[in-house]
Amino acid sequence: MEVHIAIFPSPGMGHLIPLTELARQLLCLLHRRVFVTFIIPTATGAPIKPQNDILNAMPENVTSIFLPPVDLNDLPPDASLGARISLTLARSLPALRQTLSELTHDSTRKRPSSLVVDIFGPPSFEIAKEFHISPYIFSTVSATTLVGLFHVPLLYEMFPGGLREPVTLPGCVPVQPTDFFARVHDYDQVGLFKMYNLAKGILVNSFVELEPAAFKAMEEGEWCKPDIFPVGPLIRTGSEQQTSYGFECLKWLDKHSVGSVLFVSFGSGGTLSQKQIDELAFGLEKSGQKFLWVVKSPSEKVNASYFSAKTDLDPTSFLPDGFLDRVRDRGLVVSSWIPQVEILGHSSTGGFLTHCGWNSILESIVNGVPMIGWPLYAEQQMNAVNLTDGLGVAYRVKVGENGLVERDEIEKCVRSLIEGEDGRKMRTKVVELKEGGAKALSQDGSSTRAILHVAKDTLLATSG
Repeated sequence: MEVHIAIFPSPGMGHLIPLTELARQLLCLLHRRVFVTFIIPTATGAPIKPQNDILNAMPENVTSIFLPPVDLNDLPPDASLGARISLTLARSLPALRQTLSELTHDSTRKRPSSLVVDIFGPPSFEIAKEFHISPYIFSTVSATTLVGLFHVPLLYEMFPGGLREPVTLPGCVPVQPTDFFARVHDYDQVGLFKMYNLAKGILVNSFVELEPAAFKAMEEGEWCKPDIFPVGPLIRTGSEQQTSYGFECLKWLDKHSVGSVLFVSFGSGGTLSQKQIDELAFGLEKSGQKFLWVVKSPSEKVNASYFSAKTDLDPTSFLPDGFLDRVRDRGLVVSSWIPQVEILGHSSTGGFLTHCGWNSILESIVNGVPMIGWPLYAEQQMNAVNLTDGLGVAYRVKVGENGLVERDEIEKCVRSLIEGEDGRKMRTKVVELKEGGAKALSQDGSSTRAILHVAKDTLLATSG
């Protein structure tokens, strides 16, 4: 028996990559009895080559369809990232309907039995219903964050003026108002989160051993109606491409001792201001530690790279004068694509200064690397709280009164993580979580069983 699954991801590599890993896992566990079609929404001017590269490297049972680009030029320049993503999906819905119609009537392949979307995709459920396709959500955020998203509509009604006190949700550590998705009172997607209960099931890219309390809360809470399936940690296990920068980074790491290098990266979308880049550079220099730093052009907008195709070729132009010469023996600065998974898995990597995107966190945990949390946008503040207060596997940088993370703070965090006693304890804890993740994805692990359960439901829906 074969099954056909359609996947409709949000824009951005951080949404696409874990969904491609889910597809690989399904193909592996079902012995290629599954066909997957990725239906990709696009916006005018947004880069599609990185997505194409990923999808073209997928097994032959996985195909992709790029929808016509939608125009977002009517959005104000300061429109939030969430608004841009949501509008891209909303304006792509007519094209999605047409594509699902064509797939449903394709005589060469079984009709899709399920539509899998990520956390921005539930507005497509009405279209899935038209074609009698079961709707699923794949959560590209943590189980803890997902609990928060379920509660946003309730909190919005209870505190229309915004949160004033820390909030403690079921299965979660207390979260300060400034860390709860930035500001609940002006969140523009309350209606979206109400749609989560329309899903047949929610697949969460996490594992029970990592977030047991959050998973238990969703299982027992009346506010969470869909079945919840922990299916992670699903991360890229290897690079789909290599570059001269990639080889250079790995060769450079080979020269250094075990656990001695701090990896610094703010993900595919994160950016820092010029002043903040300067402070980070001076902090890394003062720390005296070895580091590998992925630098992007400065921007006052913390997620300026998310919808941008711009590539930085010369990081020296916006680093402090003489910085590269002063750290030449212990620092490597790059500005192009690098193999993050391989870097985190290298024996020389002893810490990760990260923006706290969920994919990056999982990659760090899977490789047993403790972290310094430097959240920038979206749910990253909540992730940072969970890493520090919940899991105890990270420091979190403190922002000064001037709005900057200052060099002395950076120096302190880096030194403590790489050579301090607290850093050693964090390393021990994160290695335990690494082992839990491996167990979850083992032959009879909790995540493997959950994926097979979802696949069985899909197969039964197809046969019915």
